[in-house]
Amino acid sequence: QVQLVESGGGLVQVGGSLRLSCAASGRTFSNYAWFRQAPGLEREFVGVYDWSGGLTYYADSLKGRFTISRASAKNTVNLQMNSLKPQDTAVYYCAAGSIYSVRPEDMEYWGKGTLVTVSS
Repeated sequence: QVQLVESGGGLVQVGGSLRLSCAASGRTFSNYAWFRQAPGLEREFVGVYDWSGGLTYYADSLKGRFTISRASAKNTVNLQMNSLKPQDTAVYYCAAGSIYSVRPEDMEYWGKGTLVTVSS
């Protein structure tokens, strides 16, 4: 069974950095994406990564603070988050599939999420 597991969430101060990881079991996906959802808000696109070409695309609202990259671990990508703000507080979800997309409905597999809390 395909499984995505996020890790690296936790508590961080405003202006700090955090690195999340998404590990896929059994295979490498063509595309990995990150989404987030804060309490009471809609699910929000964070970024997407093309495994083969290393292409990335990020939500404009994140203004380049977040970076997705290939990790050294097998079938794993990282989400590096810098200059964190309180509004970055959310559950961060990893998703994967065959489509390079900003839409959650295009994703085939999802992790359970990891909580990131940014304190002011």
